[in-house]
Amino acid sequence: MAEAAGQERTERATGKRRQEARKRGQVAISREIPSALLLFTLLGVFAFAGPYLLDQLIRLVAGIFGRLNSIRVHTLGDAGALMVELMQTILLLLVPICLPLMVAGFIGNVAQVGLEFHGQSLSPKFSKLNPLAGVKRIFSLRGLVELAKSLMKIAFVGAIVWSVMSGYLLEFPSLVRRDLGGIWDFTYSAACRIIFYVSVALLVLAVLDYLYQRWQHEDSLKMTKQEVKDERKQAEGDPQVKARIRSLQRQAAYQRMMAEVPKSDVVITNPTHLAVALRFEPAEMLAPRVTAKGADYIAERIRDVARENGVPIVENKALAQALYRMADLGDYVPVDLYRAVAEVLAYVYRLRGKQAL
Repeated sequence: MAEAAGQERTERATGKRRQEARKRGQVAISREIPSALLLFTLLGVFAFAGPYLLDQLIRLVAGIFGRLNSIRVHTLGDAGALMVELMQTILLLLVPICLPLMVAGFIGNVAQVGLEFHGQSLSPKFSKLNPLAGVKRIFSLRGLVELAKSLMKIAFVGAIVWSVMSGYLLEFPSLVRRDLGGIWDFTYSAACRIIFYVSVALLVLAVLDYLYQRWQHEDSLKMTKQEVKDERKQAEGDPQVKARIRSLQRQAAYQRMMAEVPKSDVVITNPTHLAVALRFEPAEMLAPRVTAKGADYIAERIRDVARENGVPIVENKALAQALYRMADLGDYVPVDLYRAVAEVLAYVYRLRGKQAL
C-alpha cells in the first residue's frame, strides 16, 4: 500500500523484502571503500615492486633509444613483430600493477555485499535511457547528496595533497641539478607520501560513507504496517482461506469416519454424550481398532448411522469414556482395555449368534 494512502514506512524490512531488493541489485555499498583499498594496494605495489618497475622502465627506454638506428620496418610483418615485442615489455610493466589492483577492487566490493549472481540486476532496463528520468535523478535529493559528497571529497583530498606537497616546494628548484636517479627518488618519495595520506583520508571517508549508505539502504527498504501484514498473509496464507481449508479437511475426515461406522462391529456409548465405534477382524488386526469416535452431535450421528445399518449399540459409560480419552481415531484399543472390550465383543457376537473368541 502506498504512502499516499496515509501510511508511513515505519517498519523494518522483512527478510523477503531484503532478498528481493538484493536480486534487483539494491544493496548497501560504498564506492569509497574500493577506492581507498586501491590506493593502499598501489602504495604497496610501489613499496615492494618500485625498484623492479623502475629497472624495467629504464630497460624499455634504453632499448628503444639504443635500437633507433638498427630498427628496420620494411613490411607489415616487421611492424607487427616490433609491436608484439613492445607490448610484451609493457605488459611486464603493467601486470605487477594491474593484477593487485584488480584483486583489491574485487575484494573491496565483495566484502561489502558478498558474492552472488542475479540475472535480474544484469538485465537491460530501457527506462534508464530516458533523458528526463536521468535529469530527475541528477536533481533529486539523492543526486544532490552525492554531489555534495563528491565536492567534499575533492576538497578534503585536495587539502591533504596541498599540505603534503607544500613540504616539498623548497626542493623543486634543486631538481634541475639532479640526475635521473635523484629525480626518481624525489618523485617516488613524494608520490608514496601523497598516496599514503590520501589513502588514509579516503579510508575515513569510506567508513562514513558506508555508514550513510547502510542507513539510506535501510530507510529505502522500510515498509508500512499494511505491507508487512500483506506479506505475512502471503507467506502464511490468508487466515480465512486457511480456516476454510481446515473446515473442508474436517468435513472430509468426518465423512470418511461416518463411512466406517457401518463396517464396525459395535458402538459403545456414554450413553448420549460419547460414542466410540470398534471393528475387529482377527485375520487382519492384532486387536480391535477404533473406527469412529465423537462427542455430543457427532456421537448422536454415529448412533444414528449405527442404527440405520444394524450395528449393535452397547451402553458402557466407563468404557466409552476410557476409549474416547485413551485411543485416537484409527488406533488399536489400549492393552488396559482389552478385557472390557473383549467382553463387549463377546456379548455382541452372542447376539449375532457367532461363536465367542
